[in-house]
Amino acid sequence: MKKVNVNLNSYPYSILIGRGIFSNLQEIINENKLHKNIFCLIDKSVYSIYKKDLEKVFTPPPGKFNFLTIDAKEGNKSLSTLKKIYTSLVVSNYGRDSLLIAIGGGIIGDVGGFAAATYTRGIRYIQIPSTLLSAVDSSVGGKTGINFGSTKNIVGSFYQPNLVIIDINFLSTLPKREIISGVGEILKYAFLIKGDYFEYFEKNLDKLISLDENVLTKIITESVEYKAAVVVKDEKEESGIRKILNLGHTFAHAIEVEHGHRLKHGETVIIGLACSLYLSNKLNLLKETELTEGIDLIKKLSSNIKIKKMDYKKILELMKRDKKSKDEVYKFVLLNGFGKVLIDVEAENNDVLWALKQGVKLFS
Repeated sequence: MKKVNVNLNSYPYSILIGRGIFSNLQEIINENKLHKNIFCLIDKSVYSIYKKDLEKVFTPPPGKFNFLTIDAKEGNKSLSTLKKIYTSLVVSNYGRDSLLIAIGGGIIGDVGGFAAATYTRGIRYIQIPSTLLSAVDSSVGGKTGINFGSTKNIVGSFYQPNLVIIDINFLSTLPKREIISGVGEILKYAFLIKGDYFEYFEKNLDKLISLDENVLTKIITESVEYKAAVVVKDEKEESGIRKILNLGHTFAHAIEVEHGHRLKHGETVIIGLACSLYLSNKLNLLKETELTEGIDLIKKLSSNIKIKKMDYKKILELMKRDKKSKDEVYKFVLLNGFGKVLIDVEAENNDVLWALKQGVKLFS
């Protein structure tokens, strides 16, 4: 088992990574002195696949125990889902001595985390990601929230989990599309970290997609180590350092909404990264050789993602509404070379549109 410590001054916690960790959940709860009145929020699909494992872990329960299954669709990352969670907690008389455990992908983690942050002004919670995407991204860092209207993650809070448990057993039943979605965020880290990480990712991409245990464990561990280090420096995005984790995401979020969430988040991140590379090059930040190397790597994934039609005007409008933008000016996280990140880079409409079309063309 690997262990990564998130050494925040206010709420330090650990990330445990390995196979079969979930089976020792009650022991882990005791070791970390967490509350034993447990409320589980579980992805409906995860529950259907792992029902026997879940029942075994919580039999007998350490204290009060209830659970709620949620269909993990983007449309359920909403106020109505929060209401269901609050209602279940209130009806079952949960108080501040409660532990919420979110078992699922990013949607479950974000909604569960926000519920934990706001119920009785904050209860303890554990993140147990069941997708590759949530394992390397949303389960770490304390961002919680829901969508409102057509804007992603616009309502939320920064609220750190007490523990993150990444059991790679949960990843073994993922369909290939979910794996590719997770690879999208890992690709982002490859451009951010550069060096050995980039080379290892490039060399072992096929093994990663096939969920080779050694490659998977190494990639997940190094990804969360990097993200944890960034979060420690800028927990609540006050200094600007944490913005580097949004590489590709201004394009990605807009494409995701424009497509009515029919594309998965990680798929749109891959598209967004392609657009960001083209825009970085267009603004004379990224060398032609690096653009070619980056796009060649993205092309290895592009056959898994297909776009038939795109409303470019709508995407541009959505990007102006992105919460990372100000005064309706396009602002991006771009690359000044692999491993060299620039934040709040302003770009003209024509350049943004050109980069968007060039990136999307790879997936058409």
